[in-house]
Amino acid sequence: MKYIKQAIKDMDKVLLIVTIALFVFGLLNIVTASSKAAVVRYNTSLYNYFYKQLISIFLGIVASFFILKKSTKKYPFWVALFYFVFLLLLIYVKLYVESHNGSQNWIKIPGFGTLQPSEFAKPIMIMAVALLFEKYYKKLRAPNINHYDLIGIILFIGMLYPVIVFLEKDLGTTIILVLIFGSLFLSSPILRIDKFRIISMSFILLFIIGSFLLMKTGSILTKDQLARFNFFNPCSDYYEGGYQICNGFIAINDGGLLGVGIGNSKQVSYIPESHTDSVFAIISEEYGFVICTFIFLGYLLVILRIFKLASRTSSLSGRYICYGIGIYIFLHVIVNLGGLFGIMPLTGVPLPFLSYGGSYTLSLICSLAVVQRIHIETQREKIAV
Repeated sequence: MKYIKQAIKDMDKVLLIVTIALFVFGLLNIVTASSKAAVVRYNTSLYNYFYKQLISIFLGIVASFFILKKSTKKYPFWVALFYFVFLLLLIYVKLYVESHNGSQNWIKIPGFGTLQPSEFAKPIMIMAVALLFEKYYKKLRAPNINHYDLIGIILFIGMLYPVIVFLEKDLGTTIILVLIFGSLFLSSPILRIDKFRIISMSFILLFIIGSFLLMKTGSILTKDQLARFNFFNPCSDYYEGGYQICNGFIAINDGGLLGVGIGNSKQVSYIPESHTDSVFAIISEEYGFVICTFIFLGYLLVILRIFKLASRTSSLSGRYICYGIGIYIFLHVIVNLGGLFGIMPLTGVPLPFLSYGGSYTLSLICSLAVVQRIHIETQREKIAV
């Protein structure tokens, strides 16, 4: 208990307070956002998804205590272990799990619900790549040494998860994994000339693979994935890919400045699974533009704060882990809201802090705990000096 109190004392209070506020708001909003799905569609309690989300948050808090207590010096062993475990789980999903809504995602756990390994793959991949950057830093920066064996290891570890997730037909998660790794790669200690060569080779390889798939199957994406590219004018094809986005537009428009009031959403009856990837449409309708502005400010504060903590840490791996987690949250916000606002395909990516989803919530809380642990060590190093 003494250690927990000291850890809380050493945490970054701004990040802690804002994330708690966003999680609490998201948890309370799930009651109304999931009302149609819970009562009408699945004939369960109005608070069914609320309690499930509360359990996920509780499990995340419990896991955070262990993360806050674990020194980052022990991360290489634990990250390698979890990387291997979730690699096996992803392979299991691909080989044995049946497709749902066009993709393979969830493992059913009797008595506990479902587990989505691809959600945990994001922070694990970030940490694995960051640790490799630190381990190989001196060799990667040496100008007169051939680095391609080390770069090959980094590329293999960074791209193995995205390839498997793509084969599971989860386009949204694949995009986020690739963009996270791409961001880490571009900011990595790898020499510029090596980056340029690798990027050039990657484009050539993607072109060859894409051409092969087009010749063999006629399409790189599935029919369900292609249907989601009707995002420029979704209401023109209402029943074939535009239904969810179009009703999201209506909800956002109806919200106006101050919203229609808590529990008064009409579009909750029309938006499929409105408590998951389209939850922001219900928030916009019920709370209006003013509250949504505060949510955007909350996101901005969280992301900028994580980047600021990244710049302060003396550990190279800690810097890249914080940077990667900041990008991870940023991409989820952009991809989710971009799909909802009709500026990119709707890919089913959860909105941080607000969407219902046990695996993502647990993954996000653990990621934030890792950032706090890195900050705690940075603070204690300063005090020791």
